[in-house]
Amino acid sequence: MLRLRLLTWDVKDTLIRLRHPVGENYSAEARVHGIQVEPEALNKCFHQAYKIQSKHFPNYGLNRGLSSKQWWVDVVKQTFRLSGVHEDTVLAPIAEKLYQDFCIACNWEVLPGATETLRQCSQQGIRMAVISNFDKRLEKILSQCDLKHHFEFVLTSEDAGFAKPDQRIFLKALRISGVAPQLAAHVGDDYVKDYRAAREVGMHSFLLKRAGQANTWESDVPEEHLLPSLPHLLSVIKKG
Repeated sequence: MLRLRLLTWDVKDTLIRLRHPVGENYSAEARVHGIQVEPEALNKCFHQAYKIQSKHFPNYGLNRGLSSKQWWVDVVKQTFRLSGVHEDTVLAPIAEKLYQDFCIACNWEVLPGATETLRQCSQQGIRMAVISNFDKRLEKILSQCDLKHHFEFVLTSEDAGFAKPDQRIFLKALRISGVAPQLAAHVGDDYVKDYRAAREVGMHSFLLKRAGQANTWESDVPEEHLLPSLPHLLSVIKKG
């Protein structure tokens, strides 16, 4: 049984996930403006646009003078341009509306076991926080999903100025909490950004394994560090 004073969490695809594929939201908003684009096409174009934007302007382009909102607005516009829609007078209001929509709880769902696991960790007296590659909308999303009250603080990559797997975001969380790394653990669904990165600063970590998830890392992760479900965490940790 691992004794802990601090448990940090990834959020997207660990505690919550999008309720629908991005393309469905984009297609629905486009229809409001009289534009017909298939959701599947927009989903494909979104992933292309997101990949390009992330490569050219990592962590929302903060060190290049962008705001996270402008970064996302550009992703939305480029998604539609790749799908053949180029009228900026239409793309601007679509992008603005979609940016706002993705902080509304109806577009997110809490993953099975998340609420109960957080509740029981809180009952044990384990301090908890968030370390997430996300923008400033995350606190509002967590509040709307009724999860924020479980966390002492929410540290996003926008707040920190560094994105996982950069060690500095984990070190900043440890400084904020005042907890030594050997008394802290991190939970997430990404081998490199969550599991390995936390261990590189001396924290413990657990990797959430999703059914059907392809991986090349399983031989590198001891079975006791793999979580087949979030509630499984409760059997391996306790307050230190």
